[in-house]
Amino acid sequence: MITEKDVLSALARVPGPDGQTPLPQSGAIAGLTTVGGKVYLSLAIDPAKSMAMEAMRRTAETVVKGLPGVTAVSVTLTSERPAGQSAPAAPAAPAAPAAPGPKAQAAGRQTAIPGVKRIIAVASGKGGVGKSTTSANLALALAALGWRVGVLDADIYGPSMPRLFGLRGKPESDGKVIKPMEAYGIKVMSIGFLVDEDVAMIWRGPMVQSALTQMMRDVSWGELDCLVVDMPPGTGDAQLTMAQTVPLAGAVIVSTPQDLALIDARRAVAMFKKVNIPILGVLENMSYFLCPHCGGRSDVFAHGGARHEAERLSVPFLGEVPLHMTIRENSDAGRPVVAVDPQGAHAEIYKSIARSVMHGLEEGGALRAFPKIVIE
Repeated sequence: MITEKDVLSALARVPGPDGQTPLPQSGAIAGLTTVGGKVYLSLAIDPAKSMAMEAMRRTAETVVKGLPGVTAVSVTLTSERPAGQSAPAAPAAPAAPAAPGPKAQAAGRQTAIPGVKRIIAVASGKGGVGKSTTSANLALALAALGWRVGVLDADIYGPSMPRLFGLRGKPESDGKVIKPMEAYGIKVMSIGFLVDEDVAMIWRGPMVQSALTQMMRDVSWGELDCLVVDMPPGTGDAQLTMAQTVPLAGAVIVSTPQDLALIDARRAVAMFKKVNIPILGVLENMSYFLCPHCGGRSDVFAHGGARHEAERLSVPFLGEVPLHMTIRENSDAGRPVVAVDPQGAHAEIYKSIARSVMHGLEEGGALRAFPKIVIE
């Protein structure tokens, strides 16, 4: 089995950013993880020299690939401003809404993904609300309505898309770009294709950001009307990376009706508003339980909380999705309900949500002007 020591020994043959100092002694290694035969390496560089450092990245990748026992290598470039260093002045842009707390500016350089018309985030303030199941079925519903759709699984620590779409194996690559996997007509990319389900991803923020950037930009998405991004729960590194690096056309917030989930959904709405990303709507998942035997309805997590919260926040309410055995069983089996029962009642719920999302995206245009993030 390949070890970090083996990788560092091999990298000693690669010159660091100054062209002379061996890479392991250069201070440029921001993260190194080995998982079985897979190696994940993150190199910290001066962002102003990113083009020049690409040769170093390729050399490091080639050297590590040549090690016995290595089955896959991911070498990414990242950059972090040293503590105390001021951010460069950013061009004038519409100010983000003021917020309490310390102030600092981070100028996000956003670039559209070639061929992708719209990028939307499906997010939640907390885990366990069914966000990934919603993302998969929303993507399928958008495709059923005529759009070309892809899904990016941005949850590095808990990827779900391989299981939800019933996908196995590894994506193909020509050494430069990765070909996404495909199921039910949807193009899918996830770190879960590269790491076994029982392996814990113990990565720091810079490595997460680098992996996300690579999965967005080093993937041959082709021509898409919409890329649905299944975000991890919370308001952390992954969310800021997405907001800073690509022009998000909007965000869908998933919540359950209970008060605890609504508190976190409120935070998610506030975060996206702060960075000027339109809220396409709030969706109430597990809204009610329908008994598979008698058809009786029970409001397990209360009911109507997400609708009331959407009204209070003046954002669209997209609809209610029930807690139902059919949705759960099909999701666990890798057979999303919209794909396997497209004329069923549950599929129609997701299609109704998709129509509202399409309307919001078309009203707002394919791409927004790129905002600058202002954290105060």
